[in-house]
Amino acid sequence: MTYRTDKSHQREGALVIAEHFRGLAVVRSLGRQGVPVWTLETEFECMGSSSRYSRNSLRWPIGEDREQLDYLLGLADRHRLDGWTLFVTSDEPTMLVARHHAALSRHFRLTVPPWDRLRWAYDKRLTYRLAADVGVDHPRTFYPKTQNELSKLDLAFPVILKPAFKKRINRFTHDKAWQVDDRQTLAARYAEACELVGSDAVMVQELISGGGEAQFSYAALCADGRTLAAVTARRTRQYPVDFGRSSSFVETCDEPALEEPARRLLTAMRYTGLVEVEFKYDREDGRYKLLDVNPRAWTWQGLCAAAGVDFPYLLWRSIRGERVPSLRGRPGVRWVRFSTDIAAASTEVRRGRLSVRAYLRSLRRPLEFAAFAADDPLPALLRAPARAYSVCKRFLQPVFLSRQSWITASKARENNAVIQGLKDDTPAILHEPKAF
Repeated sequence: MTYRTDKSHQREGALVIAEHFRGLAVVRSLGRQGVPVWTLETEFECMGSSSRYSRNSLRWPIGEDREQLDYLLGLADRHRLDGWTLFVTSDEPTMLVARHHAALSRHFRLTVPPWDRLRWAYDKRLTYRLAADVGVDHPRTFYPKTQNELSKLDLAFPVILKPAFKKRINRFTHDKAWQVDDRQTLAARYAEACELVGSDAVMVQELISGGGEAQFSYAALCADGRTLAAVTARRTRQYPVDFGRSSSFVETCDEPALEEPARRLLTAMRYTGLVEVEFKYDREDGRYKLLDVNPRAWTWQGLCAAAGVDFPYLLWRSIRGERVPSLRGRPGVRWVRFSTDIAAASTEVRRGRLSVRAYLRSLRRPLEFAAFAADDPLPALLRAPARAYSVCKRFLQPVFLSRQSWITASKARENNAVIQGLKDDTPAILHEPKAF
């Protein structure tokens, strides 16, 4: 791939579509290595842009794919960003870049594979099908298209409902999974899920017991299915506790039993880029079972650099054709997101599964923080007020819009009444069609 260049072209850098802690970790990783970083964030985000390593911050538009694609292409032209590396840190932009890989690759170096490869990780139906083909264990999963098909399934409750992919955010995709304990509830929740994502995207899956302590991840940088660097970690605590939307306490570990199946799956995908493969240990049969494949940066990304594998910078080097050393993360390094971990730990203490002493002992060094860094403290300092502003705005906005809608509807009713009154007072002859 060749890029347009001229004498005024600035040094090639990285354009990061940043979100939450994932984006912040990418910005810090690249910035600490001297890479010029620009961030793109929505109006509710500021973590990446508030980092000292973000040299410029622009608003990422919330809209349709076409609008976002045109925005990226326009940025490349206006700011002479040809040859810059485009990093994405959330699901929707990842899908956007993969689907429009050809158009974007004419301007940017891309960190995600094209859609024909990424879809095997994006769509869990395809992921589990490929896993079955290459002999990777995963939970029993069903794909009913109707209530009638659902009623005929041979299920052992409890089960979970999961979306096959997340095209947009709603209460189902936001929660990631709904536990169902009986058939009557299953029928109702299935109907609700179908309304939100369509019946084709609803999966029914066996529930593997255990919380975060039974969940493990194989994080890797791959090139055409070959693993260049890897970290294995345990998601010791998550929030919410039963079906965590995100990790709250993660620690690197040594789990060889899940490394081989993860590599086998990534080889079959011929995957290129950063990826997190999630497994859950099933105590019933002693096997690690595949849950998800995240084809992007993950929440606890900052832990990996502390464990010796700086994934974003390694990807930067790989994309530019530079040699990437074979690396493995060292075990025993910890990462915490205090804003959710305190709540998660409190729940575990109340349930008798964690003591206060054990919780405090888990926070011993080496410990990496989700937001705070000694060389970059501002994102952590701004996190609390920014979060409060975001919550208030999201809470008040529907109220404001409802008020505006009520006012608009009232005015419309008044106008209609006036028009109807005029019609009632108008001679009937004026409402009749003319005869020719």
